[in-house]
Amino acid sequence: MAIIALVSAKGSPGVTTTALACALSWHRRVVLAECDPAGGSILAGYLGGALDGPRGLGELAVGELRDGNLDTAFWSQLVDLDAPRRERLLLPGVVDPAQAGSVIPLWQRFADFFTGLERGDPPYDVIVDCGRLHVVGTPWPLLRAASVVLVVTRAQLPDLSGTRAMLKTLERDFAEHRVEPGTLRLLLVGDGHGKGEISKALQLPVIARLPHDPRTAGVLSLGGTVRAGRPLLRAARELEVPVGALLDRRRARLAWPVSQGVPDAL
Repeated sequence: MAIIALVSAKGSPGVTTTALACALSWHRRVVLAECDPAGGSILAGYLGGALDGPRGLGELAVGELRDGNLDTAFWSQLVDLDAPRRERLLLPGVVDPAQAGSVIPLWQRFADFFTGLERGDPPYDVIVDCGRLHVVGTPWPLLRAASVVLVVTRAQLPDLSGTRAMLKTLERDFAEHRVEPGTLRLLLVGDGHGKGEISKALQLPVIARLPHDPRTAGVLSLGGTVRAGRPLLRAARELEVPVGALLDRRRARLAWPVSQGVPDAL
């Protein structure tokens, strides 16, 4: 599936919770990369700070700037969320704001590296938590490299208003950088306006809606036992199907001979 990026317009629609729910429930091998320049929260939250020393994106960036060793150092910076299977891996985000300065110049390097993980042995998808769009150091190269960008928003009017403005920014940037059309999709969180109504108003398809499930969201934010049968985990697991179908259609478009045009069904 390559890179699946999640991003939002506001600070608390559930980007990190959604990304973690997907990483814990999808069937394919995944690396969850916390690339929010404002900092990661999974180490201190879901994992309760239980790690043996510093690890993650910040350490990786410092090493890359000093030694250029991303290819060899990457795997040592990951946390196995389902040990010892190494099928659900976490690259923790920066925890010290001072690390952000080291990470920002490397967004393109990380984008290129993550793209290559799909062709690895074994292959991994990369779910990227990009946080809020309008912050200093937005990981634009990761968003442009993503096969799918899920714009996470609550289905209430104030959130949708902010999402509309953010979509215009994304669309302008993607057009300028010639990003493959059809990359963007809306991912709704919680109750509110209907999917069809929102899709029509924002002129963008809704790929799914995740339910309001505060108990599971609390576990994913603060730690505890994850129960696969809970509504949020079930919905996150089901999200793998439309995301996979979208990626299959995109791959078919890219593989179709130019001289024959693009099939109408795609």
